[in-house]
Amino acid sequence: MRWIHRDSVITCDHDGRVENEPSQEWVTITGVPVLVDDDPVGRDITACPNYGPTIKPCGKTVNVRVGYSDWLRVDGHKILLSHLEGFTDGTPPGLVHHLVRDPRQQFLAADR
Repeated sequence: MRWIHRDSVITCDHDGRVENEPSQEWVTITGVPVLVDDDPVGRDITACPNYGPTIKPCGKTVNVRVGYSDWLRVDGHKILLSHLEGFTDGTPPGLVHHLVRDPRQQFLAADR
């Protein structure tokens, strides 16, 4: 599993893009801040193509089910890893996920 940073590609199941926003600037990979726990929660999702009369497109990430390191932390916050899986606010509720499509770095990896 790779460490995830601000430039990593995280999308909803429909390929809408999550707008990453790091909460820390201390630890970076090639100058790009690493994401830590709660960074992927409540983020905007742009260009979700899942829409229609009774369908709500993904607009925000809701929570994270898995994806944080059990061991590695930055200032007490768990780092985010490429096995990230969480939910969005799109329809049907509780079934649409967000996940890492491309970590955009090949330097740092972790087992968990």
